[in-house]
Amino acid sequence: MKKRLLKWTGITGLILFSSISFAQTKGEFYSDRLLDLQEILVYAEAKDSTNAIGAKRMEVFNRMDASHALNTLPGVALSNFGARNESTVYIRGFDLRQVPVFIDGVPVYVSYDGYVDLGRFTTFDLAEINVSKGFTSILYGPNTLGGAINMVSRKPTQKLEFSGATGYLTGGYRTNINIGSNLGKFYVQGGFSQLNRDYYNLSKSFNPTAHEDGGRRDNSYSKDTKYSFRIGFTPTKRQEYVFNYVNQQGEKGTPVYTGNDVQNSLYAKPRYWQWPYWNKESFYLLSNTTIDSNSYVKVRLYYDIFKNQLNSYDDATYTKISKPYAFQSIYNDDSYGGSAEYGTKIIKNNTLKAAVHYKRDRHREYNVGEPQRTMEDNTVSVGIEDVYKPIARLQIMPGISYNMRNSAGAEGYNSTTKQVFNFASNNNGAWNMQVGVVYKLKEHSIIRATLASKSRFATMKDRYSYKMGTAIPNPDLHAEHALNYELSYSDVFFSKLKLEGSVFYSKLNNTIQSVNNVQPGLSQMQNTGTAEFSGIEASLDYPVMRMVSTGVNYTYIERKNITNASIKFTDVPNHKVFGYVQYNPMKGSYIVGSIEYNSKRYSASYGTTAAGFMLLNAKASFKVLKYFVIEGGVNNILDKNYSLAEGYPEQGRNFFITLAYRSF
Repeated sequence: MKKRLLKWTGITGLILFSSISFAQTKGEFYSDRLLDLQEILVYAEAKDSTNAIGAKRMEVFNRMDASHALNTLPGVALSNFGARNESTVYIRGFDLRQVPVFIDGVPVYVSYDGYVDLGRFTTFDLAEINVSKGFTSILYGPNTLGGAINMVSRKPTQKLEFSGATGYLTGGYRTNINIGSNLGKFYVQGGFSQLNRDYYNLSKSFNPTAHEDGGRRDNSYSKDTKYSFRIGFTPTKRQEYVFNYVNQQGEKGTPVYTGNDVQNSLYAKPRYWQWPYWNKESFYLLSNTTIDSNSYVKVRLYYDIFKNQLNSYDDATYTKISKPYAFQSIYNDDSYGGSAEYGTKIIKNNTLKAAVHYKRDRHREYNVGEPQRTMEDNTVSVGIEDVYKPIARLQIMPGISYNMRNSAGAEGYNSTTKQVFNFASNNNGAWNMQVGVVYKLKEHSIIRATLASKSRFATMKDRYSYKMGTAIPNPDLHAEHALNYELSYSDVFFSKLKLEGSVFYSKLNNTIQSVNNVQPGLSQMQNTGTAEFSGIEASLDYPVMRMVSTGVNYTYIERKNITNASIKFTDVPNHKVFGYVQYNPMKGSYIVGSIEYNSKRYSASYGTTAAGFMLLNAKASFKVLKYFVIEGGVNNILDKNYSLAEGYPEQGRNFFITLAYRSF
């Protein structure tokens, strides 16, 4: 492995220190504070520029949805499921089924398939987004095979505070407002946002095809409206009780495939899809109660509703649903559950934490003209983790959990007999174990080594989907497993130059993969796969002078399918670079330029690729009055014609101008 890392270093030539690794730190050793109500972190996972993006950074880089915000971090690859027009990310090569998404520690991923369209989650009311990679707190619960993503809501700190913006962007507009008040023992926060796009424009370098004439991308509209409300009660400094409500209402079109891959079924038979609604509603209660000076209890209770409709039309007029391949599909899902976490320091030099999770998922679906089918799962997780400090410079962090999933019922539909039937019930269990070691070499210099054995249960879709008549269900799928290794290091040189990074390796076993021709022309999801993911991350941040700062991060990842090398892993480039330079001419004003490079990536398991690309973006923000700021910028300055998935070109050069206002 050492020779491979040296080879990578020679290839990039960008980062001389990449054969070492640079880890998560803020220039201080990890404290033993009791964690905030909305956070779930292992003590050795400090929030920094490699593992978290805060509200200010999202604003500076004009990242209006969660997927594009996360794309500024190393180890994260932005992707697009083109056939569904879903924005997603991969964390060190793992997809969102293996890296679940949370809001304030509450799971929000879609229960049926484990995914969530991160493009529907606007960032205007978020304080930050945290990412765990590989070594992930046991307290998150099940299915954190490759990590976890936690979106943390804003909390008011002043008697009256507000922030918002209204502006134009190419093809649409944005507007948002957040108002909050903290009165000591009570606080309240409310928010509204809308991100509307009638279309996005293609690059002038795009060559028209049979299904796309260029200019404004056909059927590329989207509209996302979000309402949020929270009220909190803090009777003492060590107690907090919060009720949160979030209502998301979305709709979107799916642009037609316009590539040249003749093996892609959409080349000859394009899909004409629209989603008239993609709605999500969440209710959750959070509590944090300190028992004494050494112990606390946290409780999370939630109820989550997800509804959407997919219309498949006859043709590009989007008016008729009459042909055999056309349909109207309705989903009506809900989940409820909760978790309880206990932490204590009653044992000397130890911070011990234990948690229990329960989640009930229900998926209901039907096509118009067919009966409704219902699927239900129960998932339970019990875990414990510890932070042991034998000496001041050293922390050892073991953890173990056991996860259980059972099917409480699953119905299928036979389109020939027009009858609903029951799949056989099935149960599954999996152990998760991990250990981490963190050592402070000197001030600002920290090294970390971790080993984590993680699992993921097969989703309802993995087990029961016929995939529109092309697959055979497999209810008895078992959990897949990964063994994640990481070595990290961080340091600060010359009091300013901050270097961070890591070397990582994952071995996947029992991987759930699609096996072709189980019966003639039919595939099936099976536990047949073995794979290896490995790579490096490195980042540099440097305040050049009082008014100028710069930073860059780099990711290299290699994914190998050991079971069948001819089947390619898709949607993640081998190389990714993100960098920026920011100039602050005066207080409250800045000019920032950023660059992003992605190498080519596979878009199909049989080898079709999307070409690599480089993007340049720029933004200027100037304070004009006490509470008001004018912002404007250009994305994709060079008007590159590029794709995250072959056949689905992204937006060309585009502009935005915004009037922002804030009380702080």
